[in-house]
Amino acid sequence: RYVDAVVTEIGRGEDFGPIDAVFVGGGTPSTVPAAAIATLLEAISGRHGLATDAEVTMEANPEDWTGAAADAFGGAGVTRVSFGAQSTDPRVLAALGRRHGPREVGRAVRLAKGAGYRSVSVDLIFGHPVETAASWARTLADVVDLEPDHVSTYALTVERGTPLSRSVAAGAPAPDPDTQADRWEAARDILGAAGYVRYEVSNHAKPGHPCRYNLAVWAGGSYVAYGLGAHGHRDGIRFHNVRSLDAYLDRVESGRSPRAGTEVMDADGVALDRAFAGLRRAAGIELVPQVRERLESPVGWRLLESGVVEVREDRLVVVDPLLTDLVARELLTTAD
Repeated sequence: RYVDAVVTEIGRGEDFGPIDAVFVGGGTPSTVPAAAIATLLEAISGRHGLATDAEVTMEANPEDWTGAAADAFGGAGVTRVSFGAQSTDPRVLAALGRRHGPREVGRAVRLAKGAGYRSVSVDLIFGHPVETAASWARTLADVVDLEPDHVSTYALTVERGTPLSRSVAAGAPAPDPDTQADRWEAARDILGAAGYVRYEVSNHAKPGHPCRYNLAVWAGGSYVAYGLGAHGHRDGIRFHNVRSLDAYLDRVESGRSPRAGTEVMDADGVALDRAFAGLRRAAGIELVPQVRERLESPVGWRLLESGVVEVREDRLVVVDPLLTDLVARELLTTAD
């Protein structure tokens, strides 16, 4: 029923395309039949068109991945798979509530590579209080040995309503920002030494393997979005769908739009929105007039003089990626 609803929503979509990148995520798409993914991709192709070299990414759980799954999802049209490995330390995986172990991570990556996927990615999370510097280094070494094409490393955050947040509220230690900074630096060094290029704060890829969809998002590009809680952006208008499954199904099946809200930005808003997303990229952002104006403010001069940011070949680059959020906040404050 849900897949049927998403297909219906796609069919009502505005003209846009051909699409060169698709990202199927936001949950556990690897738990649904490959035929359902094929149906969604056929709907997208029918409504918008898919470029002949389109990159189609699907998130997957390592424990769900088998040889049959690799063949089936590849046959459905998926060209890039991203495994939510999180760690190869059994203690960290248990603390995160994950069902897989390090063996399943290795098996999943090897099966995907053997099945001929264009890109195979591994997502890691660092900074859980039970993790040590040694175990994080071991996780990174384990992943490097698997030779995926892409590795993402994200800091663990305490999100409201999660088991971790309840544990912290009850007195358990929370992730330590200084420790997480050390973990990020370890990932940068170990992955860099293994030939991965950091192209965004949290993302590293072998040459030719950055995630095309993510590049579009960080560049402030346009992208359509379908399904429960989906977020999209087009021509300066951001929109998001309802997050309740019942509400989503009710709206689509009754012929109504599932959109829960929109934000319309003016030209300055579009430029700044693109700039602040783009600050996460290692390549930085173009010095468009709106950015130049803020760099010429007292806050902007302070960031330049302190060496937090630099201008390189007419682009603004954050020198220490760990300070990216700080730079964005300070420049945003200057904009007010």
